[in-house]
Amino acid sequence: MAQLHVLMGADTIRARPTVRRIGLADLKDALARGFADFSAIPTHAVFLCLIYPIVGLVLARAIMGYALLPLLFPLAAGFALVGPFAAIGFYELSRRREQGLDISWEDAFDVLHSPSRDAIAALGFLLLVIFAIWIGVAQAIYIANFGYEPAASMPDFVRQVFTTPAGWTLIIVGNFIGFLFAVTVLIISVVAFPLLVDREVGAVEAVLTSVRAVAANPVMMAVWGLIVAALLVIGSLPFFFGLAVVVPVLGHSTWHLYRKVVEPDPTPRQDHPRPPHQRRYAAQFPAALFAGEDKKPPGQS
Repeated sequence: MAQLHVLMGADTIRARPTVRRIGLADLKDALARGFADFSAIPTHAVFLCLIYPIVGLVLARAIMGYALLPLLFPLAAGFALVGPFAAIGFYELSRRREQGLDISWEDAFDVLHSPSRDAIAALGFLLLVIFAIWIGVAQAIYIANFGYEPAASMPDFVRQVFTTPAGWTLIIVGNFIGFLFAVTVLIISVVAFPLLVDREVGAVEAVLTSVRAVAANPVMMAVWGLIVAALLVIGSLPFFFGLAVVVPVLGHSTWHLYRKVVEPDPTPRQDHPRPPHQRRYAAQFPAALFAGEDKKPPGQS
């Protein structure tokens, strides 16, 4: 019974979310609004994304272990597969800012108290499974072309990949299969996680709504996928440090894309009133310097 609740949601008779058609101007506006959200709460967004540069450093260090070299690109590309789940906190921050609610980085974790948290976890687990399958498939493609012998060095690995027929087979087949994985994740999750943050629905309904959104806007969703891929590549270039900006901007933008694609809920989620956050200047520096309220700690004039 609990599993059925996670998959189908609490109210299975409720009307399905209505999907709208969008245009290129909507994508631009979603990105602009996403950047505005990031600009309004930069400290919180960057804080949540510290894990990405750390992961980048780990991957960079992995170059020293040449046996891991074949998985370096699949691992980096594979983060896009779990990105919709990893950005869940940004959807919550954008939702709160949209409603004019008090915001701090702690609010990103309010999704843990969401009525749909189990469905969020279930769909997130599905993306992690897809990520693991992708890594397994990528390794199998490499072994099929080069066997089990690891590259002797980084230059040797680059030479094998770019100057041999087996290397070009690896590039073409690997990118094609990776593209299929990316398209699959885009179709099932482009608006699924924001919908789960916004409403009490099941994982199945969230995925079906995402599929309907892509079916109604195939060209615009393809353009959105290309934008996401391009920005992730740009953010990954300096050892992934750029992702500390790119990921939150994309996360906030995805929330606004969801708002444009899915009609508002006639019975929106109500947040329980709570006391405003006490300003903690050390934790919220430097954003506190630019806040519109009193900028000094209590007790100072």
